[in-house]
Amino acid sequence: MDFRILGPVEARRGDTRIPLSGSKVHTVLAALLLSRGRVVSDTALSSLLWGWDPPATAGAQIYTYMSRLRKRLGDDVEIIRRQPGYLFVAHDSRVDLLEFEDLERRGREALKAHAHEEAAELLDRALGLWQGPALSNATGHLRDIELPRLQEARSLTLEARIEADLALGRHERILAELTGLVSQFPLREQLRAQLMTALYRCGRQADAMRVYHDGRAVLAEQLGVDPGAALNATYQAVLTGSLALDTTDPASGAPGGDPVPTMLPADVEDFVGRAGELAVLDAVIEPSDGPGWRPRRCLVTGMAGVGKTALVVHAAHRGARHYPDGQLYADLSDPDGTPRDPCTVLVRLLRALGERRIEVPGVQDDLEELVRLYRERTADKRLLIVLDGAVGDLQLRPLLPNTVKSAVLITCRTRLTQVAGAQTMALAPLDEARSLELLASAAGGSRVTAEPDAADDLVAYCGGLPLALRITGTRLAARPHWPTARLADRLATPAARLAELSYGDLSVSDALRRSLRSLPATGLRTLRGVARLRGGNWTAQEVAGVLGTAELEAEYGLEQLVDAALMDIAGVDAQGRPIYHCHELVLLFARTLEERAVVPAQRALSETPMW
Repeated sequence: MDFRILGPVEARRGDTRIPLSGSKVHTVLAALLLSRGRVVSDTALSSLLWGWDPPATAGAQIYTYMSRLRKRLGDDVEIIRRQPGYLFVAHDSRVDLLEFEDLERRGREALKAHAHEEAAELLDRALGLWQGPALSNATGHLRDIELPRLQEARSLTLEARIEADLALGRHERILAELTGLVSQFPLREQLRAQLMTALYRCGRQADAMRVYHDGRAVLAEQLGVDPGAALNATYQAVLTGSLALDTTDPASGAPGGDPVPTMLPADVEDFVGRAGELAVLDAVIEPSDGPGWRPRRCLVTGMAGVGKTALVVHAAHRGARHYPDGQLYADLSDPDGTPRDPCTVLVRLLRALGERRIEVPGVQDDLEELVRLYRERTADKRLLIVLDGAVGDLQLRPLLPNTVKSAVLITCRTRLTQVAGAQTMALAPLDEARSLELLASAAGGSRVTAEPDAADDLVAYCGGLPLALRITGTRLAARPHWPTARLADRLATPAARLAELSYGDLSVSDALRRSLRSLPATGLRTLRGVARLRGGNWTAQEVAGVLGTAELEAEYGLEQLVDAALMDIAGVDAQGRPIYHCHELVLLFARTLEERAVVPAQRALSETPMW
């Protein structure tokens, strides 16, 4: 389901808007969405609906509005009565505000890293989510509280996008837009400074100075203040002629020389275990100029949350000194698991390598030309390249350099077949000792030693999955007043475990859900089927019995799950048939998928007239 508040408050199922009547119901939905998973009290809802003068029947009316929402939204969401109010749960839904905030954050990170093209694209996508004034069909009481914050977030995002556009030399393109914005928001000094910059770079120095003096007069008249330091600095730059576009790459070590990119994410400070895997990666990374030297590539596969990225980034930091021409890093999938376009990735890598020809119109959409430039740029360099989260061979092939001087480390959930010359390493969950070590590192050693039995329980519930262990440890660290046993008790119930294994931006369920994006229908049907089995090891014959299919068809589905790293092969039985193993957290996730498929069917059956 798709929820929108950046404009009129709406709920959509696919392309169909769900009819919601009246500003009160829209206000209740918006308040629940803005709560971000927290309980919204009856008092808060009453204030947002009626202000300081609620009716005597406020509680009953709120109950009625909640009932209407439940009826309209159906089984896609839960509206739970939890004192002192209501809790809104929508596991698989999209909320435009959350998407806006994610795009804005990623855009600012790209801007900080001088990846201006990527920053402009991300920030423009964020702004494109706005469909008019936010909350426009909610009550004035809600808008009075929430609208200033939302409008300021949009304004700051707009200013950041304009900053990226200016860095890309798009001053002529955005001049009209900036002129209108300064007229609309005359007190925003950042916009005024950006308009002055655009005018100056268009050869209109006198107009840039006039914009400054107009702003100075407006600030004095309306606020009684002088321009701030940033606006004054822009004015001085106009006077001294120092506002020209800087065409040097900030990553360049010397004027006129190629930049030395350092794109690796920060290393994991509390990295534990994986000594054998690190030794394999060290051997791949360490250069060797002997005869017959093949491309140095390693593909690391494994289930979601098993620590592929942490391992590869840690190994890359250890071996970075061997690659004087720099380290490249590319995340090949969006947060929801959608594969990123190779053109977008190549543009970012080429920009980090100092390639200016990508700014020629049309080049950034020409995959063949981008691949040619990339291979030309990397041909004689010794680079360490990390390609994180590859989704398939077709996406990955254009990103592999045509050279034996560079090393390439690739992470992928699925098992790829066409990475020439690559070693493949399947990453397994941590053993009990390393799991305890990671839990202690994240939660604090004293929390583990003080309650060793509870710590052992937590490790067992996490199944050696580093993501689950890190979430568990982080939750304990954030709640020093909690006994370790309290969290262990909450994870003890299998049906609640996945909901508990979530904190901030980290979620085991979300990580597993991304693995489903490219899973064929047969594999998905098989995953739902194994949810009805006991234990965690089965043959295709046993799975076929549950699915009601032929053994060969069940085996096809199981192999698809193995390829997607949602299942492993644990061995063979006495007849030589593969025994398939499912991690406990994957099995719990499969049961949630099965429940969502079964409950609507049961409800429909119960509502069918029996005559």
